[in-house]
Amino acid sequence: MTRFLPSVALSFLLLGGCMLAPDYERPSAPVPLNWPTGAAYEDEQTAAKSVVEVTDLGWQDFFQSDAMRSLIAQALANNRDLREAVLNVEQARALYRVQRADLLPSISGDGTMARERVPDDLSATGQAQTGSSYGVQANISAYELDLFGRVRSLNEQALQEYFATDEARRAAQIALIAEVANAYLTLRADQRLLALTEETLQTQEKSLELVQMTFDRGISSKLDLVQSQTAVETARVNRYAFIRQVALDRNALTLLVGAPVDDDALDRADNIDNFVADLPAGLPSDLLRNRPDIRQAEHLLQGANANIGAARAAFFPSITLTAAGGTASGSLSGLFEPGSGAWSFMPQISLPIFEGGRNLANLEVAEIQKDINIARYEVTIQTAFREVADALAGRGTYDAQVAAQQALVDVTDESYTLAERRYRSGIDSFLTLLDAQRSLYAAEQELIRIRLASVSNTVNLYKVLGGGGFAEAANEE
Repeated sequence: MTRFLPSVALSFLLLGGCMLAPDYERPSAPVPLNWPTGAAYEDEQTAAKSVVEVTDLGWQDFFQSDAMRSLIAQALANNRDLREAVLNVEQARALYRVQRADLLPSISGDGTMARERVPDDLSATGQAQTGSSYGVQANISAYELDLFGRVRSLNEQALQEYFATDEARRAAQIALIAEVANAYLTLRADQRLLALTEETLQTQEKSLELVQMTFDRGISSKLDLVQSQTAVETARVNRYAFIRQVALDRNALTLLVGAPVDDDALDRADNIDNFVADLPAGLPSDLLRNRPDIRQAEHLLQGANANIGAARAAFFPSITLTAAGGTASGSLSGLFEPGSGAWSFMPQISLPIFEGGRNLANLEVAEIQKDINIARYEVTIQTAFREVADALAGRGTYDAQVAAQQALVDVTDESYTLAERRYRSGIDSFLTLLDAQRSLYAAEQELIRIRLASVSNTVNLYKVLGGGGFAEAANEE
């Protein structure tokens, strides 16, 4: 056995065979080199100042609200969807280790003991015989010499799939951070809308008291009274609708966080203004580094490229080694005596002669799968470019829209004040005052919604630029 083992070890040197997978070349990004320009976008000087790594801006620094940071930390620790993504990474890592094990020989040790009785009619001496045998051996079972890189190509494919799964986990983390932030912002906006509706209801009730008093004195008409009552009931309907919506928002946030949320802390939180930091944009090429979904698509493409090598290797002979070496004896004490050694060596070569076109079809499938992954990689980049461009268009217009809406609220509020004075003075009818109230309420509602959309757009820009994907510390806390 001692003479046999070196020869087997020398055989392992044949592992450095050729690889038949094509050289990988990253496809060109099918998007422009710069972001869109025009009236909806910031000027180029502003964009030039924003060229930094977004992934360097952790979510703890990006989000300015303590309540929001606390909720995101809880979600990263408790969210079940993210937990599943993490477990998928662990599973992919284990599968890669299983595939990697094929690069090394599988060696096992066996110890045997057998005792048997041979009846007299089968015995060579004509008399029944009873005997024992003992054996110890090491086995190398069907180990493939990877002369043409088939095993290494499959190992590379498994490695790239593991990397792709880890990028999917990063993408899930970024999406979760953005979902929690937007759910929290939506809750705060709906709470503000509820408060606005309650304020409007109180105003409408005071107006109803005034109209009722003037009606009792014969100054106002029955129509004025009914219109005022209609306004009050409409405000009550809206109030209950927002009460329900706030409850639904809390439930959605609780599901994302994966644990009960502190309602008192939410109620004490500030408004949605200044919840996030100013965000740099970078260049389209940064997406290739920052977006985990793009990196995931590229890893899958590299895995498909490696699989072509495995399909090509199937056209060539494969050599497998099966060997065993050890000792055998009729007595336990004689196992390691001189002359008790035993070994076997069984190399096997398999040469494909006729496969009915199977190998050609498998190679064609592998090449088509690579083309499919190229298309998926390119459309992922195009989708990412569109998402960032949309968010940049929002950043270039929302501030001005908020300012314009605030100006509309101011002038509408002034119009309401004047209408109320003219009604009290008997100059205008109650219908003019009612229209002014409705206009002010609608303008204030729209202002809250636009502010929510503006902050949510910044959160979305942080997400689509790939921010938050490297905040590993949050998972460990």
